Amino acid sequence: MTGGLKDSEPEEFLHSPFIRKQGNIYKPNNKDMDNESLNEKTMEDVHTKEIDLVNRDPRHVNDDVVKVDFEDVIAEPPGTYSFDGVWKASFTTFTVTKYWCYRLLTLLVGIPLALVWGVFFAILSFIHIWAVVPLVKSYMIEIQCVSRVYSICVHTFLDPLFEAMGKCFGNVRVRATKEI
Repeated sequence: MTGGLKDSEPEEFLHSPFIRKQGNIYKPNNKDMDNESLNEKTMEDVHTKEIDLVNRDPRHVNDDVVKVDFEDVIAEPPGTYSFDGVWKASFTTFTVTKYWCYRLLTLLVGIPLALVWGVFFAILSFIHIWAVVPLVKSYMIEIQCVSRVYSICVHTFLDPLFEAMGKCFGNVRVRATKEI
């Protein structure tokens, strides 16, 4: 066998390929890790996680946007009621139409839009990770030199000027008197 394992030792495969028996391969100085800390350190694969088909908005992103029920759109004030049968049929027609129209639109447009939004957020992440953050870091490094020069100029020229002005005008007293 390769890898220095003895023939009597069985190979153990863990849930994540990023963990080995001696410790995390990204921190090879870690010695034997107990089972609890090993389970805590395993990496979760976001591509194979199970999705919740019951609670499809667990972070409540659309709570205030798309909660439109029949009562939110069509309401009859007291004294102007239609026939009960018309009211029930209107409710059923509205609810079923909204339900099936939404389902058909998601069937036709949902997957292409998911593709578009996936590409958009991938590009946005790429630009942020590979352009914006390095640019900001570079700017912070460059501006540090400028800030040192600026600080030296302020302390050399402006501090003595304002200190002298403070001493000159420090003894000025203003008194307001009311003339009768």
